[in-house]
Amino acid sequence: MVSERDQAEGTPTRRRGAALESALIDAAWEILVEQGYHGFTYEAIAARAGTSKPVLYRRWPRREDLLIATLTRHWRPLDLPDTGSLRQDALALLRTINAERDRTVVLLHLQLADYFRETGTSFNDLRSRIRLADQPAPFATLVARAVERGELTEAPRSERVVNLPFDLVRHDMLMTMGAVPDASIVEIVDQVWLPLLGLNPPGRQGEL
Repeated sequence: MVSERDQAEGTPTRRRGAALESALIDAAWEILVEQGYHGFTYEAIAARAGTSKPVLYRRWPRREDLLIATLTRHWRPLDLPDTGSLRQDALALLRTINAERDRTVVLLHLQLADYFRETGTSFNDLRSRIRLADQPAPFATLVARAVERGELTEAPRSERVVNLPFDLVRHDMLMTMGAVPDASIVEIVDQVWLPLLGLNPPGRQGEL
């Protein structure tokens, strides 16, 4: 005999705790990818997960709470390179972003357009919310390491300057709706970012 709780959650198998939450988040992600924020409703997600709306409301009282939980699960921090060179670290990180995040970055901008309009926020605001509270921005970590090594002088640097490589790569992803040519990544680092930080680019542009 199926219990009331099982009927409410739409399955003869009891899913509890982490297993249930994982199933709910997976269903929410699928709906977001397929239908965007406009279709990101409790009704749609509950139906996809084979559960009921109260099961979702108990965990995430607001739709935005569920959205942030979903994005946090599917926007995991990247491993940061530590090559001993700021240039090589930046190139390696941007190449990883380009290879692993290009579709996600484009997807989030397109599928969350309604969310950004509704809340008056931006992709940068959202990225700050889904980043762990004690986790600095990746390029801030790379710059801090370069200062510790003595590669960069310790000086005030604006967040815009520090994060410029990612912002430029993201811009190119959105303009082309896909991955960025490697030559553009090298150009961003060598001809834009390093000079802004006070470092001379290598003698041969595009050197790997």
